[in-house]
Amino acid sequence: MPTKRDYYDVLGVDRDASLEEIKKAYRRLALEWHPDRNKSPNAAEKFKEINEAYEVLSDKEKRAAYDQFGHAAFAPGGMGAGGPFTYTYTTFGGGTPFEGFGFDFSDPFEIFEQFFGGSPFREARRIPRYGLSLTFMEAAHGCEKEVVVEGKRRKIRIPPGVDDGTRIKFEDFYVTIDVRPDKVFQRDGADVFVNQEIPLTVAILGGIVEVPTIDGPVKLRVRPGTQPGTMVRLRGRGIKRLHGYGRGDQYVRLLVKIPEKLTPRQKELIREFEKEI
Repeated sequence: MPTKRDYYDVLGVDRDASLEEIKKAYRRLALEWHPDRNKSPNAAEKFKEINEAYEVLSDKEKRAAYDQFGHAAFAPGGMGAGGPFTYTYTTFGGGTPFEGFGFDFSDPFEIFEQFFGGSPFREARRIPRYGLSLTFMEAAHGCEKEVVVEGKRRKIRIPPGVDDGTRIKFEDFYVTIDVRPDKVFQRDGADVFVNQEIPLTVAILGGIVEVPTIDGPVKLRVRPGTQPGTMVRLRGRGIKRLHGYGRGDQYVRLLVKIPEKLTPRQKELIREFEKEI
């Protein structure tokens, strides 16, 4: 079995190349080697190789896994092994060229069409596309939805961890996910961010406060002398990684609530406190 080429060599970019440099290299090579345009005997295999390299290096998590473990990250049972939700992709060769990898990889023509906004060479390959709006929690935890596809009602399962703009291919159609903003939680990849107000006394003396997480409220210990804007990390309390393993973290930003009105006695105590500093 031939040794797989280094993905950076395939695209002709440096290992520290930016995402824009990777996209630029992919655009040039994909157009050059598209098998409906390039009639070389090895065009199809070259096109697959280019798209495989692009899908890994253009994805932050896949690229990090590849940089650390190389191709072994995507071997069966390798370090990049994914979760239980998988989807079947079909391609012109009678099966996906990425079978057996830990990550779920796409049909190379799908990557091409997503990147260029539709292939000028394969208009006949178009598959119906639908949009689906989810709440923040539905996207975080996964859910079942009923959609109407070409007049027929279909139940589909959305895996946990999808994000705004995620595209999923089911048997004969695509679904693009739209995630509605949440009033409490914000998201960056698999990490979750929340703002939590704490009383001035708790910031000074320390104490226990209850903070929301996507799995329900938890108790958080606040250290004495906590400064406004302090970030506390809750390891593993984030969102399940869609293409990877484990979960992200939750970050709690502590906002100190300053009283707007004080009694004369409270003002006196603060003045006494100030003298002791």
